[in-house]
Amino acid sequence: MTTSTFRTTDPTEGVRRPGRWLALSVLVLAVLLVAVDATVLGLATPFLSEDLEPTGTQLLWIGDVYSFVIAGLLVSMGSLGDRIGRKKLLLIGATAFGAVSVLNAYATSPETMIVARALLGVAGATLMPSTLALIRNLFHDPRERSLAIGIWGAMASAGAAVGPVVGGFLLEHFWWGSVFLINLPVMAVLVLVGVRLIPESKNPNPGPWDLPSVALSLVGMIGVVYAIKELASHGPSLDAGLAALAGAGALTWFVRRQLTLPAPLLDMRLFRHRGFSGAVLADLLTILGLSGLVFFLSQFFQLVQGRQPLEAGLAELPAAIGAVTAGLIAGVAARRFSVRSVVTAGLAAVGLSLAVLTTLDQHTGYPLLGAALLVVGVGAGFAFTVTADVILSSVPKEQAGSASAVSETAYELGAALGIAVLGSIVTGVYRGFTVPAGVPADVASAAHESLGGAVEASASLAPQTAAALVSAGQEAFVDGLRIAAGVGAAVLLATAVAAWFLLKGQKLADGIEH
Repeated sequence: MTTSTFRTTDPTEGVRRPGRWLALSVLVLAVLLVAVDATVLGLATPFLSEDLEPTGTQLLWIGDVYSFVIAGLLVSMGSLGDRIGRKKLLLIGATAFGAVSVLNAYATSPETMIVARALLGVAGATLMPSTLALIRNLFHDPRERSLAIGIWGAMASAGAAVGPVVGGFLLEHFWWGSVFLINLPVMAVLVLVGVRLIPESKNPNPGPWDLPSVALSLVGMIGVVYAIKELASHGPSLDAGLAALAGAGALTWFVRRQLTLPAPLLDMRLFRHRGFSGAVLADLLTILGLSGLVFFLSQFFQLVQGRQPLEAGLAELPAAIGAVTAGLIAGVAARRFSVRSVVTAGLAAVGLSLAVLTTLDQHTGYPLLGAALLVVGVGAGFAFTVTADVILSSVPKEQAGSASAVSETAYELGAALGIAVLGSIVTGVYRGFTVPAGVPADVASAAHESLGGAVEASASLAPQTAAALVSAGQEAFVDGLRIAAGVGAAVLLATAVAAWFLLKGQKLADGIEH
């Protein structure tokens, strides 16, 4: 079924709004920052580990609680934007994002850092669906909208890969908190310019904002993701089982409630359509592969291959270049060939690149790694941009915020799962390494928490013993990375096959809607 089945008509939609491209440039600032914040922490991890001394579990929470909270709140915030106004929600969220960034920068303990990252996630959840929904209402020509979504997707992907470069530069000249303070001037520009340039839009008949649905969405998403993370890290446990039951129960209740409400937070009937569901699934798993790879290669470049932070960030730049290039031409490619062929090819490219990384070792040369990152970026750029376009153009513009939230939930949940699931595999394998003889018990315990911990703890040992400890830790980390890459490859290749069938007959719109 094509996307036109769901689309309403509006005689004003043929009008090309003046200043729309300038407004778009402001919107992508928000996207860029939220995406940068999701990955910039990867490079700062060794410095943060040294300063705050988190446990391995706390380190994973610091890394992924931001994405978990965003994923849990996106549907609610997308629906809130439809009701109170997307521009208003965007400006409130941008102000809060800047303020909470200061709290992140000056955190003094792992617990404070986890809370600060969670609050940053709350603010981030107001930004992402608002930007995509505003694009839906700024661009009524489907071809222009495809290009605008391509630019939006390119900035999201670029942010994920540029984050390490910006972070690397700051970490070589300032302390780790500086990676958060860069948010302040950008958010100030967004608010000051956005007030004048961005038009307000909202659903004219939104209905009430259902608070029980908000709570069910948040509890359900965080419960399920927490269970997955715990299961992958520590195996079956009572905590993981209870979290899974609570999360699944809350999400089931959420779905049932949406089907009975006259004005639901999210219209679940959209998922009955094969193309819409296929686009959401492809969206989620594309980002899972990309984010998991970028997060752990940051540590590999620094802690295994000994690169400086800026050099490590620059080493990941091919992923950004590939994603930006593919995002800008994705709409044209999908119209010339087909939605399903472009998405399937993109997913397969990411999967095959991850498969190549199963050959990784401590001395793998950069040409292979750079080529793999470039192909991952190209594949993710094609798949993510086309699926976002399919999702957004599948609904009436009054529901643009809710549809954007679906796309963004898939993005953020994919990022969280990429770090949680693949990260838990890396951590689980890493913790099994054998400590060399002569290493004190307290040093061995610190070394087993994380590779950064092993490097830090080795400073108190004799040079020969320290070298042996770090080498053993690096070997175990690479073993875990190879296994995680293999799991990611299998998931992405299976998704490519599924997308070929689920997206059959799906098309992007061509003419201006009247």
